[in-house]
Amino acid sequence: MKYKKYFKDSINISEIGLGAWQLGQNSGWKSMTETEAIKLVHKSLDFGINFFDTAPNYGHGTSEERLGKALKGVDRSKIVINTKFGHTHTGTLNFGSNYIRESLEGSLKRLQVEYLDSLIIHNPPSKYFDGNKNDHYEILDKLIEEGKIKAYGASLDTYDDMKLLMNTTNSKVMEVFFNIFHQDTLLGFEQAQDEEFGIIVKIPLDSGWLTGKYNTESRFHDIRSRWSKEDIETRAKLVNKVKSIIGTEENLAQKAIAFCLAYDAVSTVIPGNVNIEQLTSNVQSTDISISRSLIEQLEKLYQYEIKKLNLPW
Repeated sequence: MKYKKYFKDSINISEIGLGAWQLGQNSGWKSMTETEAIKLVHKSLDFGINFFDTAPNYGHGTSEERLGKALKGVDRSKIVINTKFGHTHTGTLNFGSNYIRESLEGSLKRLQVEYLDSLIIHNPPSKYFDGNKNDHYEILDKLIEEGKIKAYGASLDTYDDMKLLMNTTNSKVMEVFFNIFHQDTLLGFEQAQDEEFGIIVKIPLDSGWLTGKYNTESRFHDIRSRWSKEDIETRAKLVNKVKSIIGTEENLAQKAIAFCLAYDAVSTVIPGNVNIEQLTSNVQSTDISISRSLIEQLEKLYQYEIKKLNLPW
């Protein structure tokens, strides 16, 4: 495992992190037992993974609870835990600043830890990224002073939101939507690196499309059922274009993760893992080198073809 800078005063974190959404008891998705979840975390540690990303609403709090159980006894100074605020463990939304402390205390209890390395606002409406118009960031600064958290930031999807957060708050962490199909946030990477932001890349495989296992005939009966038949056909065509650039014999998922890791501004990537086999494949992505020429081709594909499609998330 290779390690990269997260934020100032943090230990370096593994290039592949464990996104802990799948650890919880989730409805409408492949759910795992507590025993399976704990085994997955322990296997992650064996691979050298030391970054763990979770949230109160993942499995209605069970993701945090299981992660806490799995990490019990592990040297706290050698692992980095990131959780979120805004999507509650009861399945509701509450982005009110007066709820931050209550949400944090609940997460600390479920995770069985005394502090968090980072706490981020969980994909809020864009208005919440403006530090000049929200008192959230004063409260988060206070939590740093109290030793409850080491850093804070937000999970977001666009460059405009990145820019607003970086320019108006003391945030030092961002979880950004970035992959071959969605490169808008790339525009903020240079500023983020200059200002020593930690960047967590979420959804690097575009909800499974960049594994190459779906096609025009694919149909979904879970959260991905939001895609229309036309959306599916469009993505399938784009996958074929990506394959023509990368090479059909290559492991598309590993190349897609390697694409994200090729940017120095990226601290870690958190692909989904529903089993140890997927986890192993994702970790192997760190051994793949991706050429500057290939990166440029994929950037051009986005800039000149994909961007104008405005693909629905």
